Amino acid sequence: MEEGIRLSKTVLHNVRVPLLDENRLYTLVAENGTWSAIIPQDGISHLPDARPLDHLDGGCPETSDRFDAGGKMLLPGLVDAHMHLDKSFSLPFVGNHSGTLEEAVRNYAAACPSFSKDMIRQRMMRAALLAVSFGTSAIRTHLDVHVEAGREVAMRTIEAALEVKEALKPYVTIQLFPMIPQQHVTPAAMELAEETVRMGVDGLGGAPHLSDEPETGIDRLFRLAERLGCPLDFHTDESDDPSVRTVVHIANRTKALGFAGRVTVDHLCSLAAMSDGEAEPIIRLMAEAGLKAVSLPGANLYLQGRHDNYPVRRGVTRIRDIAAAGIPIAVASDNIHDPFHPFGRGDLLLIALIAAYAAHMGSPADMRMLLRMITEVPAGILGLPEYGVREGYKADFVIFDADSPEMLFTMLPDRRWVHHGGRWLKIAAPRSGWNESALKRHWEEAFAAPDLNRRKELAG
Repeated sequence: MEEGIRLSKTVLHNVRVPLLDENRLYTLVAENGTWSAIIPQDGISHLPDARPLDHLDGGCPETSDRFDAGGKMLLPGLVDAHMHLDKSFSLPFVGNHSGTLEEAVRNYAAACPSFSKDMIRQRMMRAALLAVSFGTSAIRTHLDVHVEAGREVAMRTIEAALEVKEALKPYVTIQLFPMIPQQHVTPAAMELAEETVRMGVDGLGGAPHLSDEPETGIDRLFRLAERLGCPLDFHTDESDDPSVRTVVHIANRTKALGFAGRVTVDHLCSLAAMSDGEAEPIIRLMAEAGLKAVSLPGANLYLQGRHDNYPVRRGVTRIRDIAAAGIPIAVASDNIHDPFHPFGRGDLLLIALIAAYAAHMGSPADMRMLLRMITEVPAGILGLPEYGVREGYKADFVIFDADSPEMLFTMLPDRRWVHHGGRWLKIAAPRSGWNESALKRHWEEAFAAPDLNRRKELAG
C-alpha cells in the first residue's frame, strides 16, 4: 500500500452520510485527523476549486485539500469485531476434507507447530491489509494458543500478532484476544494467558462449547479476567445441537461478577436450532446480563449443518431476535481462506450482504441496520473512543461509489476511498469504460433513466 499523504485539512463536499441523514448532502471538514465541522447542505454545492473524487487517478492527492464527493456515501471506518488473522491464508497447508468444524480444529492444531513466526506474521499482515483496503479501520482478532504443543509454539502467534499490531498502528486499530484452549485449561495454560496480557494483548477468549467441562473453563477465565481487569470474548455454542447452551453459564457469571458490557459472545449457532420457546428465555437472559454479540454468517453458513440430512440447519444465529432484545449485535468476517472457511477477503460489506441473505434482511430498514452492524455497533463492542461522524471525533472513514444503501448492497462497489489518521490510504482508480461505442451509448442511456438512478446529477 502506497504511503498516504498527510493533509492537515481535508474538506469534502456533496457527501451522503446515511448514519446521519441520507436525504441530504453534507460538507465535512477534517483537520489533523479529527472532524472539525459537519455542515448540512441545502442542495448540491458547485465549487470550481473542489476536485471531484472521480477525477483522481488512483494516487494520493499531494496538493488538493478540497474534494467533491458527487453524492457518494461515506461511512465511518468499518469495524470487524471477529477475525482470525493468524489462521488466514493457511488453506494451502491445512485442508478440511469433510468441511466440518471438528476437522478444521483438529487439522489446524496438528499443523500449527510447523508454522514459523514469520509465516504467521506474513499471513496476518496480508489479511489485515486486505481489510484496510476495503475500508476497515479497526479489527478484533482471536489468536490460537496451542499450549499443548509447548510454550514456544504457543508464543509464536502472540509475538507475531504484537508485531503486526505495532507495525500497522498508524493505519488500523487491532485488538488481540488469545483463545485459551478449553480442553487444556491447566495451571500452565492460565499462567501463559496471564503472561500474554502483560505482553500487551487486549483481552482473553476461548471456545468452551468444545470442552467436556465447559463451565470449569468459563469460571477460570472469568476469575483470571477479573483479576487482570480485561474483557472476555467467547466463541459460544458454535453447534447445531440445541442442547449446547454455554451462553447460559456465561450470562450467569457475567451477572454475578458485574461484568456487564465487558463480555462478548460470538457465533451462537445453537440458538438457531432451538424452538422459539427455548431460545426466547436465553436471549432475555443475555440482555439482562449485558452481553454483546457477534454473528459470523459466512463461516457458519459454510460449516454448520454438515451432519444433517435434509432439512439442513445453516447455523446463522437469530440476528433479528437478538437485536430486538436490545443486545448489541454485529456481523464480522471470521476466517479467510483457511480450513474453517475457504473463502472471504476481509470485506465487511460482503459479510453484511451475506447476513442479509441468511437473516432475510432486505427491507430498507434492514439495510440501514446492517450498515450499523459493521460500523457503530462493533465500535461499541470494541469500546472504540471518538468513533463516528461527529465534530471532535476521529475522521477515519471510507467513501463508496454508491449513493444509497440499496445501491451499495446491490453493486458492492470495489471503488472505495479510504482515509485514516489524517491521510488517504487508498484512492479509487478511475472508472473503466466500454471499448465498444454502442455499448457505451446504451450504458449511458440506461443510467440516465430516472427510475434507475434518481440521483444521476450527483454522480459527477
